Amino acid sequence: MMGLWTMYTANILVAGWISWSCLFFPERAVHTVFTNGFVYSEAIRLVGALWGGIFVLSFLGLFFPHKMSLVLLFQLIYKGSWLLFAALPAIRTGKPYPESMAAFFLVWVIVLPFVIPWKQIFGTLH
Repeated sequence: MMGLWTMYTANILVAGWISWSCLFFPERAVHTVFTNGFVYSEAIRLVGALWGGIFVLSFLGLFFPHKMSLVLLFQLIYKGSWLLFAALPAIRTGKPYPESMAAFFLVWVIVLPFVIPWKQIFGTLH
């Protein structure tokens, strides 16, 4: 339970800041959030909206930790997919990518499988 609370708290802090930056200051987010790994486009606001959703669901996770754990599974899937299909090819070809974001995602992908309450999520599937 402490692991869930820790992940939700980290999500609130990080996703909240990223969401705010991307939604309200997208040109600046190119430099601060994405460390100049992407050029500006309105897609940055889409990322902000996604992380805003993660922020809200993580806040609810503080009160309903097991019920909101699907947000952590969602993060495992999308962060792992981004590392595999965006960051890894960029690394292989020497193209720019947000390195600090990739490092953060990698830590998340390593930690989340140990925190997600798998039995609560999939225990009712017989």
